[in-house]
Amino acid sequence: MKPLLMLALLGLSSLALADEPPPAGNQPAVQQYDYSVNLDIKRVISLSTLPNVCEVVPATMTYEDHQGQIHVLEYRAMGEGCGEG
Repeated sequence: MKPLLMLALLGLSSLALADEPPPAGNQPAVQQYDYSVNLDIKRVISLSTLPNVCEVVPATMTYEDHQGQIHVLEYRAMGEGCGEG
C-alpha cells in the first residue's frame, strides 16, 4: 500500500505542469503526510522537483480539494537518481 501511494503521488507530477501555484500572499500551512491522512484531491497545483539522488528526500505537493481549499502537503519520496544503468 505504501509504495502504491508514493507512485500515485509521483505520477501526478505530469498534471502539475499545466497549473499555476497559488498567490504567495495566501499560503496555507504545510501539513505533514502520514498514512492516516485522508486526502481529498480535486486538482494538483504543483509538485516539488525531486533531486537527482538515490535516497529518500522531502517533497511537497500543493493541491485543491473538492471544496476549493488549497493545501500544501509534505511527504517523503525517492529521489530521481536511482536509475538502472
